Amino acid sequence: MSKKVRLGIIGLGQQGGAYAKFITDGLVPNMEIGAICDTDPAKKELAASTYPDVPFHDDYVALLESGDVDAVVTCVPHYLHPEMGIAALQRNVHALVEKPAGVYTKQVKELNGFAASKPELSFAIMFNQRNNPLYRRIKEIVDNGEIGAIRRTNWIITTWWRPQGYYNSSAWRATWGGEGGGVLVNQAPHQLDLWQWICGIPKSVYAKVAYGFRRNIAVEDEVTAVVDYGDGATGVFVTATHDLTGTDRFEILGDQGKIVVEGSKTATVTRLAKPERELSDGMDMEDVRKLFMGQLKPEEYYTTEVIEFESAWGGQHAGVLENFAANILDGTPLLAPGSDGINGVRLANAIHLSSWTGTEVGLDFDEDEFLSELNKRIAAEGQFPERS
Repeated sequence: MSKKVRLGIIGLGQQGGAYAKFITDGLVPNMEIGAICDTDPAKKELAASTYPDVPFHDDYVALLESGDVDAVVTCVPHYLHPEMGIAALQRNVHALVEKPAGVYTKQVKELNGFAASKPELSFAIMFNQRNNPLYRRIKEIVDNGEIGAIRRTNWIITTWWRPQGYYNSSAWRATWGGEGGGVLVNQAPHQLDLWQWICGIPKSVYAKVAYGFRRNIAVEDEVTAVVDYGDGATGVFVTATHDLTGTDRFEILGDQGKIVVEGSKTATVTRLAKPERELSDGMDMEDVRKLFMGQLKPEEYYTTEVIEFESAWGGQHAGVLENFAANILDGTPLLAPGSDGINGVRLANAIHLSSWTGTEVGLDFDEDEFLSELNKRIAAEGQFPERS
């Protein structure tokens, strides 16, 4: 293989077009465009004028079997990611799937299972936020035990405002059969991934979800989920697409510190001098009075650090592409292994299932029950086939 990975881009829409530009602009030095595929004739004309020397296909299997690509990225509707990922790996083509890895865990398990049978091939997922230096540093702090054991997490991520015209722009958008859900599967998968990547996978979830709450759609546009990590630790996740000004605030409270992230740009890290219970047990009311009156030095009890990184849009995506190519070329560890994609899908499925049944749902929920409930909603739409 040459020093550059030849990437096949399946789907020349917004994401696929962005990746093509990153590569041609030199942001991914170990990658080149091997071929492009799209079923839209207009995209064929676009590709011919923008990338005249790149082979074009209107059938992704033809691209996979062309010999023009070493790897592919799947920039297609969510339901197709597992199918195309498996098809690529079957033909010994490395696969980078877009988020989410799929719509329901049953199909993602099939993808992961097949990928595991092909360990010589690279299998990754486009979790570009894992390449955000701020979140990588936060994970490092948590993993190193710098704030102790996690006691509570909260993420309000409502910066996903979408007008009704966005939903009206395509017949498949915001449908159960076309997209498989709303904000949980379209806008918020990155946060669902980061939440469990940094804080751990919860044991159960109870959710209140509103469907078509502030938009004329069938799927969810407002979500509040409460998760249980066990040992008394809990978390709350709030997301929506109808908050025009939006909030992005992520808090992680540990028993020896706290992290508060604002706007995915700045993190304030508080580290306690001792575990909180030890501080509590060692203080009498006079100590408390002095602390609140400013007569004791706060640094005797805690320190505060502010972390901020400049992370240009596109740099994170290009970094995942470069890392994927490096994994193929020399075995560099993946930032986001494809097998990790199931975790966010499982969490989204559990949130949906909890809201549909009105019960607390374990993360080991019955996958057939979820699929049955999903198919009821697909059938009610009357425009898409049910899933198996």
